[in-house]
Amino acid sequence: MTVLNKEKLWTKDFIFASVVNFALMLSMYLLLVTMATYSIQEYGATVSMAGLAASIFVIGSLVGRLIGGRQIAKAGSKKILMTGTVLVLIFTVLYFIPAGLYPLLLLRFLHGVGLGLATTATGTIVAQVIPPSRNGEGIGYFSMSVVMATAIGPLIGVLMVSSMGFISIFIFSTVMSVVSLLLSLALRAPVVKIPEEAGEQKGIRLSDFYEARAVPVSIAMFVLAFAYSGILSFVTGYAAEINLVEAGSFFFLAYGVSILLSRPITGPLMDRKGANIVVYPALSLFAIGMLLLSVAPSSWIFLLAAVLIGLGYGNFQSITQALAIKVTPPHRMGLANSTYFIALDLGLGVGPFILGYIVPLSGYKGMYTALVGVILAGIVVYHLVHGRKDRALLQKTNG
Repeated sequence: MTVLNKEKLWTKDFIFASVVNFALMLSMYLLLVTMATYSIQEYGATVSMAGLAASIFVIGSLVGRLIGGRQIAKAGSKKILMTGTVLVLIFTVLYFIPAGLYPLLLLRFLHGVGLGLATTATGTIVAQVIPPSRNGEGIGYFSMSVVMATAIGPLIGVLMVSSMGFISIFIFSTVMSVVSLLLSLALRAPVVKIPEEAGEQKGIRLSDFYEARAVPVSIAMFVLAFAYSGILSFVTGYAAEINLVEAGSFFFLAYGVSILLSRPITGPLMDRKGANIVVYPALSLFAIGMLLLSVAPSSWIFLLAAVLIGLGYGNFQSITQALAIKVTPPHRMGLANSTYFIALDLGLGVGPFILGYIVPLSGYKGMYTALVGVILAGIVVYHLVHGRKDRALLQKTNG
């Protein structure tokens, strides 16, 4: 297929869904890095309660994904998106009301539920509007909305709090919520027909909450997200410990730029040659980057590690999401997305809790060295759950 004959990817609905996802995730990460400090300064929270104020959002998001994945097949992705964005706007406005620590915890949880609903819907809409022949490329570009939010959100949050106070992040988050709601109104989600045999089943079953065909690659995603959680949660403290604070402040920017520059190559390559040609080199780079990070003697080595981790983990994240969708029938795409993101969120959520016990024993360097082993184990897991079958899937898809 020539470039001129390529099916159109950059449609209005694809762009709007990506921007909605970016705005929601930008607000999420902005609040995630500032909420612990806010709860300590405003409500005198202990360190553990402050951590809960930040992380309980993730629990709410998991609940939202479980609900959203099941309801999308029944109500449609547009209705779930509208419900989620309206809830996000309502709960964001409530941050302006200083009600106390426990109401804040409840608010964070409910805010997470709304965001889980909305982002499950955006991922499903994007999967539905992407031409099948450009699945890997399209999901790769869409996942940049999360990558760039991860890179920019914490930076904006810290800068705004230090210069204008906490009220500024609530205003910013409210604006992002309004933008998300307005763009959601303009979105047109495809109507997906449910096969008769699927529609006739009644009652609540376990399979209503997850997509079995997406579970294998989601398991691999969980392992690699666990490894990446050591970066997300501890790299700033590690940079301070080894006197590379300035380089630490640019870590996620270097990480995001490396993904941004590589994505136009890796997505189309997956569509033409299959996932393995991207995944195995990517995970190898992830392991090398983690090893460099564990021994970083200088700023340039530290930032080189960020680039390699971006090329590795960042591309693996989008490839596995594309695979979860590729193996799933259209009417189950909502569940495939929620299954994938639940595994991702669990890896990012469980990781810091477990790794927090390792750091006092081995230090940051020892923890990052140990995570190299986790990444290598992740390569084996990926090979077992998908890699050895990737060629057959490619032939089936293209045949």
